[in-house]
Amino acid sequence: MKPAVQIIALGGTIACTPDTGVSGVAPGLTGADLVAAVPQLAGLAEVSARNLSNLPSTEIGVPLVIELASTIRAHEAKGVAGVVVTQGTDTIEETAFLLNLLHRGPVPVVVTGAMRNPSLPGADGAANLFNAVACAVDPQCRDLGVMVAFDDMIHSAAWVQKRDTSSTGAFWSPAPLGWMTEGRPALYARPRRSAAFDLPRDAALPFVPILKPGLSDPPLLVEACLAAGARGIVLDLAGGGHVHSAWLDPLTRAARDIPVVFSSRTRGGRVLSKTYGQIGGEIDLLARGLHGSGDLDALKARLVLMLALMTGAFERFHEFSDLGWRQD
Repeated sequence: MKPAVQIIALGGTIACTPDTGVSGVAPGLTGADLVAAVPQLAGLAEVSARNLSNLPSTEIGVPLVIELASTIRAHEAKGVAGVVVTQGTDTIEETAFLLNLLHRGPVPVVVTGAMRNPSLPGADGAANLFNAVACAVDPQCRDLGVMVAFDDMIHSAAWVQKRDTSSTGAFWSPAPLGWMTEGRPALYARPRRSAAFDLPRDAALPFVPILKPGLSDPPLLVEACLAAGARGIVLDLAGGGHVHSAWLDPLTRAARDIPVVFSSRTRGGRVLSKTYGQIGGEIDLLARGLHGSGDLDALKARLVLMLALMTGAFERFHEFSDLGWRQD
């Protein structure tokens, strides 16, 4: 008997209908349409498909991902071997990471999509979907949390980033879990799984903006964020976590009332904590009550901070900021 895989479609480029030459493409294909276009899936698993939405990925919000996590738990309870989520690529690095913070079961959850819509030569959606299902049914992918399968690579949701606007190889991570070979995943690393967040049903979404200072950028948005009711702020700073001195007083005041987290706009490497002692350096910021984001870039730090605030436990933020492997 073949293992069961549930595909949950959210929309995106992989689900776009052909371009009429007038107004571009938009999501219109269903999950069942995607499965029908890849008959080779039948050799891997008993595949079922459903649509939870049919949207461009920029329309996906945190509530939809929370609903998606609940839907995955329901399918897991029914005994599926794995779950595949298809969506637009613009926000995969956020949605997959957020889903990873909410998914606690052993069942593989594999997120994929396409960079080329189905009407283009060399459309990549079918290959990505096949690879995602192959990962979802493979026993070695159990207990790995949420993964992203794209362009024959397999990435951990904790690390994956979209690094190109249109290349089929747009997704990158510093330590890929592995890659596809002859239709099967070959894994060479295992991510360390953190405990998942359990969200209260009535938890409201907190306003947590990201500020990215550039040269000679005044700190006016700090006060604006506070006035608008921000419950936390994430800073996307230069280098290892450094900011112009003009920002220090507003940030210090903000940090007395709400969590202020700083990340690095380089989106690579760990935010520093004890190297630079100059004014506005990371040592200065930490002394002023700000918090470093560790391995998290600004997008992912914001999501962790939001969930920590929704559960009333900001102190849990640092449980999720260290993505490095270690033996517990």
